Parts: sequence; C-alpha cells; structure tokens
Amino acid sequence: MTEGTITPEVQIKELQEALATETDRLQKLFAAYETQEKELVDAKAEIEVLEKEIIDREIEKESLESIIAEKDVRVRELEMKATKNSKRVEHLEPELDKMEEKYSREKDRLGKVFGIAEELDNDLRLAVTEMKARDDWYVAHMQIFEDLNKAIKERYEMIERAVESERKSQHMSRAFTDRVEEMVQARSEEMAEEEAESAQAEEATAAVEVVEEAVAEEAPAEAEAEQEAPSEEASEANPAAEWGDAQDPWAAE
Repeated sequence: MTEGTITPEVQIKELQEALATETDRLQKLFAAYETQEKELVDAKAEIEVLEKEIIDREIEKESLESIIAEKDVRVRELEMKATKNSKRVEHLEPELDKMEEKYSREKDRLGKVFGIAEELDNDLRLAVTEMKARDDWYVAHMQIFEDLNKAIKERYEMIERAVESERKSQHMSRAFTDRVEEMVQARSEEMAEEEAESAQAEEATAAVEVVEEAVAEEAPAEAEAEQEAPSEEASEANPAAEWGDAQDPWAAE
C-alpha cells in the first residue's frame, strides 16, 4: 500500500477517532454549559435574594425616615409645650407668691381654730370622764343603804359639777362659734377691701390716662387763656376802682 492511498479501514478509524474527539469535546462543552447554567441559576437566585433585601432595606429606610419625621414633629411639639410652660410659670410665679402668703395667713387662722377645737375636745373628754365616774359611783353605791344620805349628797354635788362642766363646754362652744363667725366676717371684709383696692387702682389708672389725654388737649387752650387773662382782670379791676366804700353799685339800676 502506497503512502497516498487511504483504505476504508484507515478512514473509518480516523473518523471514529475524530468522532471520539468531538464527542469528548462536546461532553466537556456540555459539562461547562451545565456548570454555567447552574452558576446562572445560583446568580439569579442570589440576585432575587439581593433584590428582596434591597426592597426590605428600602422599606426599612422609609419607615425610619417616617419615624424620624414623627420624632422631629414630636420634638418640636415638646419644645413648643416647654416654651409655653416656661412662659406660663413666669406669669404664675407672682400669683403663686400671693397664694403662698394667703396660705400662710389661713394656716395661722386654722391653727388657732384647731387650738380652740382641741380645748373643746379636752373639755368634752373631761365631762365624759366625770359622767363615767358618776355612773361607776352609782353602780358601786347602788346597794349601799346604810350611808344613803351621804351618797345622795355626793351624787348631787357630782351632778352639779357635771352640769357646770356642761355649761362651760357649751360656753366654749358658743365662743368657738362666735370666733369662727368673726374670722369669716373678717375674711369677707378683707376680700371686699382687696377687691375695692383693685377696682380703685384700675379706676386711678384709667383716670390718670384720661387726665393725661385731657392735659395734652387743653394745653393750647390754657396758653390762649393766659394771653387773654390780663385784659379780663383789668376789666374786672376797673369797676372795683370806680366804686367807693359808700357807693351802692346797684344804685344806677
């Protein structure tokens, strides 16, 4: 067989080798394609995950921006309220001082009232103690007949003391009532005087403003009156100079 002659067997063998080579190459290409397809699927999945994360972060961002805006509004409202409260405190401090002064006066008065009430309560307790002692004595001496006259006399004396104590208690009660009424009347008069002083202060302020306006309006008129005054005074002085002491100014009529 010559060198340029290719037998069918050799040609088939070469074709088979070429087919095997192409098959191997196609298998490698298919494996690479599968790998790339898998990577593409993974990349798409990762992209979807990243897109979802981006959407979630956008939502979180919008939520945070909304929360920040609400907080800014709330902070402004709180600042406004704090400013108003500070101004209100500045206006209320003088009233607070007045109320503290009034509270101190009322506290002193109530202290006196409570002192009187404690005295009345002590008198009442003393009267109750005496009445209890009287009742105990009655029980203790109920069956004693031998010393009946003496017991009756002591009973009468104790009854008189109890009556005197009751009379003193009633007197103290009336004194307490009178004292409370006097304090209430004094308080009413003080409140009326305070209201009158406030009204007088307002009227005085209004009168001062009216007088200032009247003075400003009457200043030119007073200047003109001062210029005209000498002629009027001269006219009034001349008749006085003409009339004598013995003359009747109304004789001409």
